[in-house]
Amino acid sequence: MTTTEAAVVETTDVRHFRTPLDGIIRYAANRFGPTRAKEMERFFRFAVVGASGAVIDLGLLFILQQTIIPPTRGLTVALASGIAFFTAVISNFIWTRLWVYPDSRSRSMRRQLAMFTLVSVAGGLFRLLWMALLAFPIGALITPIAAPVIQAVVGEFEANQFTEARIGSIVAQMIAMVIVMLWNFYANRHWTYNDVD
Repeated sequence: MTTTEAAVVETTDVRHFRTPLDGIIRYAANRFGPTRAKEMERFFRFAVVGASGAVIDLGLLFILQQTIIPPTRGLTVALASGIAFFTAVISNFIWTRLWVYPDSRSRSMRRQLAMFTLVSVAGGLFRLLWMALLAFPIGALITPIAAPVIQAVVGEFEANQFTEARIGSIVAQMIAMVIVMLWNFYANRHWTYNDVD
């Protein structure tokens, strides 16, 4: 068997979804050495999928609130947020299954979706708790530091409770997104997709 035939056999055993990012991700992953390259490649792909999920989550929330579910009460905000969150989870699951773990097929898609969703919901609950407890303290801590930068960029800026809450919620959300992404990767790698080498 020639090298070309071997490559064809290897690639036909598992369905691999190819993207223009594959070369960049593979190059970056190989910088971590041969023993960690495969796992780092999965992590980088998972991060790209997660970033697309964040765009879907925030974008759909914005679209829903601008069209059919305006944010008039807490219930409508929660409904629009829930629809956006679960749409992002389903998108992330599909891309994770096709692109991050294409060789994980020992469980049914339905079972993997349930496991992936449980991990995502746990991460989402952590994010809610994190935001509820830390958005305001982070805002009070960060706003005095960020105020001169914001004034230089925007011009007028008045630090008050409202701006502290906005800055705190954005910074807390960004921190939570990193923590939840790490949780989701680790939990899915060792539970949902534990059948891959």
